[in-house]
Amino acid sequence: MEMFSKLSGMLLNALETREPTADLLDSFIDHWRSITNYYIQTTDDSRPASQTDIPWRLRQMTDILVYEEKQQEEPGRCLEFLLQNRLLETLCTLGKAQYPPGMSQQVLLFFSRLLSQMQKPLLQLVPVRTPVQKLIGLCALPGSCTEKEEAQFLLAVCSRVSQDPHMLRYILQPPDRLLASNQSTDAASCQSEASASSAVQSERGLLWVLLQLSSSQRPAVRLKACEGLLQLASLLDVGPPGELWAAAAQLGQLLAGRLQELYSLLPLEELQASELRSWPRPSWRSESQADHMTRFLTWLDFLDELTADAPQALSLQVSQCVLQRWLMETLRPQLLNACQRSVLVSTSVLCCVVRLVRSPSLLDQLLEFLLRTPSVLQLLLRHCDHASDQISMASLSLVDELLQKPHRDVLDTLVLCFLESRHYLTSPAGGAEDQQPDSDGSNDGQDPEDDPFFSDGFPDDHLPPPRLHQPAAPGSAADIINSFLGLVPVQVRSAHLLQDGGYESYVLDARSLVSQCQALSLQWVWPQTPPPPPTCSSGEEAHFFEGHLLRVLFERLGRMLQQPYEVNLQLTGILSRLCAFSHPLLDEYLLDPFIHLSAGSRSLFAVLVRVVGELMERIQHVADLPQRLLDTRRHLLGLHLDAR
Repeated sequence: MEMFSKLSGMLLNALETREPTADLLDSFIDHWRSITNYYIQTTDDSRPASQTDIPWRLRQMTDILVYEEKQQEEPGRCLEFLLQNRLLETLCTLGKAQYPPGMSQQVLLFFSRLLSQMQKPLLQLVPVRTPVQKLIGLCALPGSCTEKEEAQFLLAVCSRVSQDPHMLRYILQPPDRLLASNQSTDAASCQSEASASSAVQSERGLLWVLLQLSSSQRPAVRLKACEGLLQLASLLDVGPPGELWAAAAQLGQLLAGRLQELYSLLPLEELQASELRSWPRPSWRSESQADHMTRFLTWLDFLDELTADAPQALSLQVSQCVLQRWLMETLRPQLLNACQRSVLVSTSVLCCVVRLVRSPSLLDQLLEFLLRTPSVLQLLLRHCDHASDQISMASLSLVDELLQKPHRDVLDTLVLCFLESRHYLTSPAGGAEDQQPDSDGSNDGQDPEDDPFFSDGFPDDHLPPPRLHQPAAPGSAADIINSFLGLVPVQVRSAHLLQDGGYESYVLDARSLVSQCQALSLQWVWPQTPPPPPTCSSGEEAHFFEGHLLRVLFERLGRMLQQPYEVNLQLTGILSRLCAFSHPLLDEYLLDPFIHLSAGSRSLFAVLVRVVGELMERIQHVADLPQRLLDTRRHLLGLHLDAR
């Protein structure tokens, strides 16, 4: 009854207002009087607002305001009546009271139409701005049945702020602070006196409310809330530096907190690692969010777009919050966990995220976590050679995804920084270029032709061509290709067993890979020639370490006859990608079989020599080898085994 009495008093006061004589204003006041009369005369407080004439009256009032604005440039008398008599404050109170039932829905619709259809900068007006802020605080309440209208109203607010960006700092204020800051100043002076602290959000401020609605079960509501967040994010650098820093920091925490929350809901025991690594990219604009993984990646897609388009300061703020809250606080402990299931799923999710992220800011923070966080990089590379083939596959896949990102730090950190010294070369007084080649790379310095593992079982006409002298310039591309092709003896080749079994498809794939890698590295301004070769005045060669990645790749490559085909495929895929990058150090160390390796060093060619040698020993005990090779090739190509 007390609330009803207050409402009645407000409405009676509105009725006592002096009525101007203009017909348009008479009509406007008549509609308002009809609304106030309902509250004075009605005795049925359970009748829904939708069954009264209130919705129609409010719509007519909006139409009058819009029509009046089109007829004259100055604020019309109807708008003045609305402002002077605090009609919006009254409507906001009626909506909060939910009297009659469903009134909040009608109030939200009225505010939405007013903000979206009027052309004047209404938010600069205190009698508009204050009730708008109060109405924001009434959105996203638990059990709300007006999510659709709330999202429409909030998007109208965000659109209006986008047209007048300097109003953002006031809309972000709590209502009591907003009112106090405007009691003795006009809109222009308020803009100049706002401080950074005035942008701090209340518990139910605009950013928080939009975030709550962005998780709605209704697609249209989610979409409008996310669009509102994107619009606000694009404005958070308006004004002097740091003026909206508090709001940007809060937004970053809210967005990253949602990502952390959605990740915590993933059913880790049910997720399949192979599916995670190739999970399709969902769009945050999509209506379907069928499962927890899709919801998590949908929010990631939203963050990806927001950080890609937002001002640099906000983008960095959000990305750093993602690094701290999700990667460091949640994911890192799972990667370090002794439970293999936890390691497998977290690595697979991380692989999927790296593949999907396109925002430079988010990618920077992902690489900060993977390449520079203590223990994470070493752990990841150790997992590439894990006792569990599944964990090895997930870790190798993550490395492969990293190598495909447009960021030179990946190659610099994982590979190139270890090759810069060129200590894999011998460094005699005359320089490495004047030495006889030793393409084996074994510790004793013998040539492949003299290695029993290399030559055992090889017909002489299928050995790599003898290299009696290395020219001053590196070998030609044809020489390099022939050297690698010559590693595989004819006994274990299968291309000639099928009429259509040539290398054409592999060549096309290789060309595509090279084109991708060249396009990727075009902006990195790599040197055209390697640095000078090493020199050792003491006569002792410095120890060469190929780096953790190449070491684990070479070691696994050396065991390729003992491990699953899927692992070998991923392994060779990474090595192929490294070889496809056109960097002089990669060309020399990975592709040139003519380099003279220093003692204790190994190259890709040298490792393959050992693998082929072991292969030739094994095939001596394999019966019907040609047919088994043919069957295997058909299986790998997806052909029927009975098609002989």
